[in-house]
Amino acid sequence: MDVTAEGELIELGDTGARALVHAGARRQPGADVVLRGLVSHAASVPADDVELVHACSECGARHGRVTVAYPLTASGAPWFADVAIDGDTIVAAAGTRHALGVAVEPAAIETGELIDEAAFHPSEREALGSLGGTHGALVRATLWARKTALLRALGHTDFIEPSRLALSIPSVDGGLGRIERPVPEFGSFWRGVVFHDLSVRGPHVASVAVIR
Repeated sequence: MDVTAEGELIELGDTGARALVHAGARRQPGADVVLRGLVSHAASVPADDVELVHACSECGARHGRVTVAYPLTASGAPWFADVAIDGDTIVAAAGTRHALGVAVEPAAIETGELIDEAAFHPSEREALGSLGGTHGALVRATLWARKTALLRALGHTDFIEPSRLALSIPSVDGGLGRIERPVPEFGSFWRGVVFHDLSVRGPHVASVAVIR
């Protein structure tokens, strides 16, 4: 099965990374199959030879982005890669130059005030308050997908309060998001973070966070 031919390949700007979207297929491949196929396509190696490790290199837990143990890049460095799934939507991303993380989230209209307070910065909640219905649900879900993707790109981290971090609003930034109000833990690297929102089918949203 050639997952790159059956899915949608998307260039992530000038980052050198690509995303592969699989959605709505009657017989959907597994998430690891999609990621192996993407790395295989980019690295010109057989998909069966691509070795993925899901355990965190620092604590051993299954969190953060996937590690590609094989192949390595031409310079001997590891690939940056990740994959996420929700329902029948799978999104994988891979590149050689920048750390990245992927998230796919359902677009739920009702979330609850307590959830929003834990997930979103006051400036984000103010913007969401002016939106309603399906559009508001998509913007809310996209903001959360961006934050989830960033946490996956960071991997093992002490940063655990998403509501302290403010991002640009998807409905006005054209699907290319930035961090507008960072947290001290991020130092100066936050200026290089870009969120690439992807168009996916159904009541889902997807985003790839790239740390440039």
